[in-house]
Amino acid sequence: MVHNAELREFLRSRRARLTPETGGFSATGAGRRVPGLRREELAALAGVSVDYYVRLEQGRNLNPSDAVLDAIARALRLDDAERAHLFDLARPPAARRRRPARRAQHVSVATLQLLETLDVTASPALVLGRRMDVLAVNRTGRALVTDFPALPARERNYARFVFLDGTARDLHPDWESVAADTVAALRVDAGKYPDDPDLSALVGELSVKDEQFRRWWADHDVLVRTTGTKRYHHPVVGELTLTYQALGLPEDDQTLFVYTAPAGSPAQTALRLLAQWSATTGTPAARPAR
Repeated sequence: MVHNAELREFLRSRRARLTPETGGFSATGAGRRVPGLRREELAALAGVSVDYYVRLEQGRNLNPSDAVLDAIARALRLDDAERAHLFDLARPPAARRRRPARRAQHVSVATLQLLETLDVTASPALVLGRRMDVLAVNRTGRALVTDFPALPARERNYARFVFLDGTARDLHPDWESVAADTVAALRVDAGKYPDDPDLSALVGELSVKDEQFRRWWADHDVLVRTTGTKRYHHPVVGELTLTYQALGLPEDDQTLFVYTAPAGSPAQTALRLLAQWSATTGTPAARPAR
């Protein structure tokens, strides 16, 4: 029933963000007390009965078809990440139990070699697994963010770093944006692995220790990161803006994040200085964070 509660809250949050006008309804109709679409309006847009949609939003285990979920996703104007999250949340319990949420993750030798190659081009890179665990990071990546492999095992997690490590707020001038995106990305894993006790423990700890995490988690936003930019204020090389790309790896639920800068830009110069500095400080080459 916990997972059904997640489905309920996700549907409610997506419905609440839509204005009546977006669905072609009057915003001043009788009985309208709150912004957003009513359940009956959403049901009409999706082409399902009001009773069916109400039961679905109440978190009842209806096992809706893909066609129904597609219709609801269109009515809610979900993006690709939100649509995938909806399908994850609506999966029946038997399908969820087949997911190997607790299987240990290992980075392949080929990926470690790739991380070392990226050091040659002064490109910070790290591999994230389930729950945003940091599975491996190259030397330049450790110099840019933090030395994850040197941390205790339970602290080698990107979400924990963003919210519980004080240096993260200094490192990211746009910390609130980075942190909110981190919560939304963690929500994707919550949809895939609702019964993962390690993920539940992580969310519980962050909710207790950080009020902003708790607030953003309640928003039920989801995000699958593919590419974007991040600004950094680094204590050694100063300000730099980097472009990142998130690349799915053949290994289950592993993503490689690579950070680069335009050729000849001040940020590229800063990365080269950072790579040189990390080499002179004796930071080891790429290795698993375990």
